[in-house]
Amino acid sequence: MKNKKSELGVCYYPEQWPDNLWADDAKKMADIGLSRVRIGEFAWSFIEPEPEQFEWAWLDRAIDTLAEQNLSVILGTPTATPPKWLVDAYPEILARDRDGRVRGFGSRRHYCFSSPVYRRETARIVETMAERYGAHDAVVAWQTDNEYGCHDTVRSYSEAARDAFREYARQRYSTIDALNEAWGCSFWSQRYRDFSEIELPNLTVTEPNPAHVLAFFRFSSDQVVSYNKLQTDILRRLSPGRDLLHNFMGFFFDFDHFDVSEDLDAVGWDSYPLGFLDVAPFPYADKERYLRQGHPDLAAFHHDLYRACGRGRWQIHEQQPGPVNWAEHNPAPLNGMVRLWTAEAFAHGAECVNYFRWRQAPFAQEQMHAGLERPNGSPAPAFNEAKEAAKDIASLKKIDPKPTSPVAIIFSYDAAWLFETQPQGGTWRYPAIVFEWYSALRRFGVDVDFIRDTDDFNSYHLIVCPSLPILPDSFVARCANSTAKFLFGPRTGSKTREYQVPPDLAPGALRELIPLTVTHSESLPEWRRENATLHGAEIAGKTWLDHVETELAPIAARDDGAGLWFREGRVSYLTTLPDEVFLGLVMHAHLTDAGVANLLLPPDLRIARTETQTFAFNYGPDQTEIPEEIAPRGGVYELGGDRLGPASFAVWNHT
Repeated sequence: MKNKKSELGVCYYPEQWPDNLWADDAKKMADIGLSRVRIGEFAWSFIEPEPEQFEWAWLDRAIDTLAEQNLSVILGTPTATPPKWLVDAYPEILARDRDGRVRGFGSRRHYCFSSPVYRRETARIVETMAERYGAHDAVVAWQTDNEYGCHDTVRSYSEAARDAFREYARQRYSTIDALNEAWGCSFWSQRYRDFSEIELPNLTVTEPNPAHVLAFFRFSSDQVVSYNKLQTDILRRLSPGRDLLHNFMGFFFDFDHFDVSEDLDAVGWDSYPLGFLDVAPFPYADKERYLRQGHPDLAAFHHDLYRACGRGRWQIHEQQPGPVNWAEHNPAPLNGMVRLWTAEAFAHGAECVNYFRWRQAPFAQEQMHAGLERPNGSPAPAFNEAKEAAKDIASLKKIDPKPTSPVAIIFSYDAAWLFETQPQGGTWRYPAIVFEWYSALRRFGVDVDFIRDTDDFNSYHLIVCPSLPILPDSFVARCANSTAKFLFGPRTGSKTREYQVPPDLAPGALRELIPLTVTHSESLPEWRRENATLHGAEIAGKTWLDHVETELAPIAARDDGAGLWFREGRVSYLTTLPDEVFLGLVMHAHLTDAGVANLLLPPDLRIARTETQTFAFNYGPDQTEIPEEIAPRGGVYELGGDRLGPASFAVWNHT
């Protein structure tokens, strides 16, 4: 990837402030080292207060005011918030929730991706904006919409979605008989005579057909993809040479970010480490220890996932600067964490970090959400941390791109939807499992790439796959033709593309690489552990247990002899989800066997490497020390030193 300048930016809403503040705001932004400003994503009712009556003067002036301070602009299309007059004129643009209730005006994201009328209105406003600002020198990038899917808005149960889903099914299956066969509609007398009989999979007496649900989830993701492409096609035509972006969210998997990213030049995501820690199902001990720092792997997990989606190009569109307003509990970051989060993003290859927001709003839904400034314009704690982050970037002179790691994790959105459709166990949560395995690898000081199950495997020494229920047609052949070592988790190869049990049982075609057959499986309650011993250590499996028939001798087995870990050549299969000790032993063994240098780090320390630099981050509440095995020779640091206090980091050159 071309080495791009590392930039800092901020989110700004000129329509929310008197225009006599704009010039002073812009000057202060530039003075503390910011160079980009993200604006416009919620401004439709200011741009077009009445149908076909546009008011551009304020936005012209806002962009020009920023440009006078050499601040470049990321301009958002305002489609996340259609104005009231549009909703009143076309109420059919509104989505419906799974209970059939209209999701109305009064907040944001009040539209249905499948509405033909809203797609028409989207094209109209995007084209109008692009015609006016597409060639503006200050506009260097566009953001499409804002946070696709936020507030559970990917899956709409409107009439427009139903009609579009029927057409999707017609295109996919061609004949109704093929659909009946694929979905197993002989069960419970579910056979259809025509595609016009198909309804959406909600409001059923008990659970709907899982094949029907999975098809609807896939369709809903595709609707986001095509809606985004509607906008990017217009922007490419009318604003050539500008980057096209979108801001994804944390721990959100309702649409395929890889697919949406194919029509973008780079991806962004909105990083709120403390908010996500609070709302995600982390153990209480983690929430307590990392209350004001965020989990050590939370931000990095998303950095690496979205770096993969963006084909190496990504940025942060919203970086948490202080307490947020939307979690159940909203603590303030530990002093230094905003600066650390900024450095960590650049260590994972970010091109830009934009803080959310410039000034805290004194009104409406987000008035308790902190900014770089308080509502009265005085500096908030993050103001000086952003200023220090700009000095960090200047001190480092450049931050090199992130190279390909020797280790990759296969992440599948299709797997996430399949397991959401029918988890077969209350504690089976695919995203949490992937995160747990990612975190275990990072504890050994290795950098991790995310890849799709359709990607080329030849760049990697070790490929880890926590679970992949549906194996693509060429998957096993690509595994066999690569030189990588593979680790597969339970439930891999357990379903066909159409959500049926494979004819020869799990793990399906993977049996060509490791000769075992899953005869039956158990999902386990949270308190249950399948105990075993490995290398003298007490270990256990949890959550799931595949029972297998095989002539392979297990590497690890339950106390009664049932196998938990099998290996054949370059391929391992786990029949259970390992507990922390077991997972650590498995990861260490695979990293070592694959020839990947690794070192078990202190619990709160994390490492990230660019092509020439190593970054070390202390996420703990106490001082920690960089192990001498990885510390720079001669103790020469570009930033920081051997001992890191809470919310501190160090950087050194490893070449």
